[in-house]
Amino acid sequence: MDSKTVVDMIEASSGVHFSGFHMDGLEVRNKETGQPTISAAENLHRQPFVIGVAGGAASGKTTVCDMIIQQLHDQRVVLVNQDSFYHNLTEQELARVHEYNFDHPDAFDTEKLLSSMEKLRHGQAVDIPNYDFKSYKNNVFPARRVNPSDVILLEGILVFHDSRVRELMNMKIFVDTDADVRLARRIRRDTVEKGRDIATVLDQYSKFVKPAFDDFILPTKKYADIIIPRGGDNHVAIDLIVQHIRTKLGQHDLCKIYPNLYVIHSTFQIRGMHTLIRDSQTTKHDFVFYSDRLIRLVGTCFG
Repeated sequence: MDSKTVVDMIEASSGVHFSGFHMDGLEVRNKETGQPTISAAENLHRQPFVIGVAGGAASGKTTVCDMIIQQLHDQRVVLVNQDSFYHNLTEQELARVHEYNFDHPDAFDTEKLLSSMEKLRHGQAVDIPNYDFKSYKNNVFPARRVNPSDVILLEGILVFHDSRVRELMNMKIFVDTDADVRLARRIRRDTVEKGRDIATVLDQYSKFVKPAFDDFILPTKKYADIIIPRGGDNHVAIDLIVQHIRTKLGQHDLCKIYPNLYVIHSTFQIRGMHTLIRDSQTTKHDFVFYSDRLIRLVGTCFG
């Protein structure tokens, strides 16, 4: 095995986890106090696991969230909907409500969404508005109190659009469903639940929904760590996602039980070194070199 090639491969790595998590290395101890410094990775474990779920309207985002919540029944999980943060319409906008684009990024109060998410991430309860789609107001019904939890699911068509919102997420899921299926679901939902006629639904779809999907929603698919075709019908994908979440939460629980425990995160470099020292074809020189690097890393955390 070419040592130079192996070294180049590991040193050139960006440290990006295969699932899309960006984990910084554990920091060394503070030289003045001798206490471990708080790294970005450690801080991540002290905060809730935030999962963004995006996709077109009627793609099955809520179904995916419900299935994740159901399978994580032994954890504290809350759902935050981007729809709750629609702006109240002005009198002028209400007079021409059928000309209002609810699928445009400007339709949402992103600043309020960011404020609510930051509070939840820092252990504070928040009151989430209940948006009324008949009066187009968010102050008709009492707000919903949301308490801090282990997992926060943030669901909405444009939750990946703003980089500040994306940065809050530990995992980003894009629900990818065929356009015809989404349209059929939207017609059924809007006519049954919202009392709209089919002509109005189709007119809104052609004027606003489809263009907004092409211009604003579909481009954010590139930010997803995981893409789920067929939405809630894809049980295999959802099972894998839940297993991954359980693994992350399990590490979090260990840190709660044992305050002096540091979980060394699975970065590309660490997995690469583990692979090399377990490979029977690895030379003695490489084995000693990378074993020493792993030992030094452990020593940095616990020494």
